[in-house]
Amino acid sequence: MTDGAEIRLVVAGAVMRSGRLLLAQRTYPPEVAGRWELPGGKAEPGEHAAAALRRELAEELGVVVQPGSRLDAEVDLPGPMRLIALRATLVSGEPVAEEHSALRWVDAAELRQMAARDELVAADTVWVAQLCALLDSTRP
Repeated sequence: MTDGAEIRLVVAGAVMRSGRLLLAQRTYPPEVAGRWELPGGKAEPGEHAAAALRRELAEELGVVVQPGSRLDAEVDLPGPMRLIALRATLVSGEPVAEEHSALRWVDAAELRQMAARDELVAADTVWVAQLCALLDSTRP
């Protein structure tokens, strides 16, 4: 799988508010530009997932989040890298698309439609069912 190379962790944030999930539209690389994803990024060597998520969302969105529980699946990416997702609560700030084309808050129905229309980054599709269940359970 990795030929002995260390696997680098990539952390995505499932930021939810009032029954809606925050998605960010990719600008690069070309093969995923225009697709939507959970915001996040690569952990630095030795950095824990929660710390990486706090740092990445501060850099990418200008917000402070409190990382929570991990979503069930993980995804092996080229590199070698491994993608995980953590639930996250917005503590302060309003998200701004610093490194993305756009941001969007979606409910479960919209997330299902986006997945059906192949508008999500492929790696993030493993969480659609779990995210929809979480969104449905937190709807105001």
